[in-house]
Amino acid sequence: HPNFSENRLVYLSFSESDSVETKLNRLTVVRGRLEENSLLEVKTIFNSYPLRKTAAHYGARMKFMADGTLLITSGDGFNYREKAQTLDNHFGKIVRVNDDGSIPANNPFLNTPGALPEIWSYGHRNLQGLVISDDGTVFEHEHGPKGGDELNVVEPGRNYGWPAITYGVDYSGAIISPFTEQPGMEQPIQHWVPSIAPSGMTLYQGGMFPMWEGDLFISALVPGDVRRIELDGKKAIKETIMFNEFGRIREVASAPDGSLILATDGANGQLIRVSAVK
Repeated sequence: HPNFSENRLVYLSFSESDSVETKLNRLTVVRGRLEENSLLEVKTIFNSYPLRKTAAHYGARMKFMADGTLLITSGDGFNYREKAQTLDNHFGKIVRVNDDGSIPANNPFLNTPGALPEIWSYGHRNLQGLVISDDGTVFEHEHGPKGGDELNVVEPGRNYGWPAITYGVDYSGAIISPFTEQPGMEQPIQHWVPSIAPSGMTLYQGGMFPMWEGDLFISALVPGDVRRIELDGKKAIKETIMFNEFGRIREVASAPDGSLILATDGANGQLIRVSAVK
């Protein structure tokens, strides 16, 4: 929570089983108050709808906006991709709630018949990166299928196209859609073919590396590197491959001291701090 030092509120997203018998599950977000080593007053603030049979493509990234509302990414569940284009479910969506789970009064689909009121944007696949710049710009990245990973600037009420448009194909090689663009559907500011499997993302504002200030850093699982994306406002203008000697990099984060933290993926996973030579 942005006011953690005062209210001690912590938010967790996870896959929650409905029951052992049904083998159905959902994306759930809870909040609780952290006191010493205990999480107290735990409350569910979001349950994705409907239940799913798959254990993949949850999204589950969260980020607070400047107005105190919370964005939550909810993936397409892998087997439910067509539902990303309809507003009666949470598959392939970004949702926006208040910090207690209630619905903000200015969400874009509040007055749309049949739409779930939490929905903020739609037409996404598996959204695993989410950052918000100081000027309020929301950057999001998501896994494509075989090719077609995307970096998007997300705005409320917009349709990001999946699966009606895509730069990728099915894992079998079959065509998902013949279209890469359609009227009324947003284009990514960057896309990758072949896939890089983007995982974490941070907006660097640390000061230790002045030349990186305001750049996006995206951890990539398939090539095992980090992509530095230089921006001009809401446009991606240059990509640089960095830190490709550590294997699969699951997460990248800016530390308070201005260093960059990399988390590698696997049985021998490490936390690696990148700092300036003194």
